[in-house]
Amino acid sequence: MTDSPAAPRRRGAARTEELLQVTLDLAAEVGYAGLSIEAVSRRAGVGKHTIYRRWPSMSALLLDALNRVWTSDLDYRDTGDVRADLREQFLRSGLALSGPPIGPVYRAVIAEVQADSALRATVHERFLATVEQSTLERITRAQRSGELAADVNLEFAAEVLCGALYYRSLLSTRPIDEDAVDGLLDMFMAAYGTGG
Repeated sequence: MTDSPAAPRRRGAARTEELLQVTLDLAAEVGYAGLSIEAVSRRAGVGKHTIYRRWPSMSALLLDALNRVWTSDLDYRDTGDVRADLREQFLRSGLALSGPPIGPVYRAVIAEVQADSALRATVHERFLATVEQSTLERITRAQRSGELAADVNLEFAAEVLCGALYYRSLLSTRPIDEDAVDGLLDMFMAAYGTGG
């Protein structure tokens, strides 16, 4: 009787990606409160030390998982038409925020930050600031190309654009649909667009 070879162990980037996906899958099932390094390590079939070598805490692991999905799947396209690019990204984001893996996990994390100021700061730094910065970069490129007024600071506009999306997702029963996105972008373009 011969022993069958063991399955090759995944290392490096492949292992990291696997752990991020396991974290999202588990979070969608049990919510933030049910997550633990132990649960992720059991589901992934690895020792806890494998996770702790990459992330110092459960919140850091979860935020990396959310950030990976957000930045890889939901980053802005740049077609040269800022309104069309914002619209397309906001509609994709709205869909992502309404269902798994991002939606339920993000809502659970936001609930947790209300009682944890350190987690709140981490969520802002690792997730919300990333989303705002991505939006600011896209509208700043539009400003440089002449689509948006040259003499305005767009930082607050980026915060308002993102804030409207997250408000609807987290605190409202209203959908992030085409009408909502179009209304938001009509206001934005009326305030900052050059009409060119």
